[in-house]
Amino acid sequence: MAKEQAEARGKDVDPAPARRASDRGRYGRLSRERVLASALELVDREGLSALSMRRLGAELGVEAMALYRYAASKDALLDGLVEALYLELEERLAAEPEPEASAAAAADAPAWRTGLHRVARTMYDVCLTHPQAVPLLATRMLAVPLAQRPAAVLRNHERLLALLLEAGFDEATTAAVFRAFTAWLLGYVSVELQPMVDNPEEPDPAFRLGLHRMSPQELPRLRQAAPALAEPGGLEGLTAGLDALLDRLTRADRREQ
Repeated sequence: MAKEQAEARGKDVDPAPARRASDRGRYGRLSRERVLASALELVDREGLSALSMRRLGAELGVEAMALYRYAASKDALLDGLVEALYLELEERLAAEPEPEASAAAAADAPAWRTGLHRVARTMYDVCLTHPQAVPLLATRMLAVPLAQRPAAVLRNHERLLALLLEAGFDEATTAAVFRAFTAWLLGYVSVELQPMVDNPEEPDPAFRLGLHRMSPQELPRLRQAAPALAEPGGLEGLTAGLDALLDRLTRADRREQ
């Protein structure tokens, strides 16, 4: 009888406190924002290969199982990192006042082009802040259908399309510019972040780049171009290439307007 009463009392115990305790890490109660921020900090420090549920749990001071409430799988966690990058993009855009239409006109640039440049420059800065996470912008987009992408990603898509459609471009031109803008921005950042230096401690430029490892007979042009390729293009290269694309893709629409 005593045993049955003890079992009954055990059934009446509320398991919620235990669950809540499992969600309380060394920095306080967990949230999705805290989990993603910690994951991004870990990747910034040690790269994507260091990220796992167990390692992230250790960073937060909780069991790995406590994280599955906020990211149902490793892939969901990676998608969360993409979300974190786009949320930072939104935060930076919100903190930077949009140029007035009069300012854009004074600079001889339509508002839609100024808006695209603003997004490109800000995303470039986000990527340079978190270079270890940048590959996810390509790999996860290849794996996740449009409608299942994080809300912050979809809001950015919406922002770009609104700039173009409100400027009067037809759907075909808008789609072409959207694709070109996205491809140029991601491709430019990816090339900008490629490791080029073979030995950072070497003062001689040729040995620093490791040109002695390349055959002068098989790769003469690459050896010659390597020093120039190792110099980052920066924002100037990003915006120059973007303008060239926009000029080419919107030429017909501008003639008709």
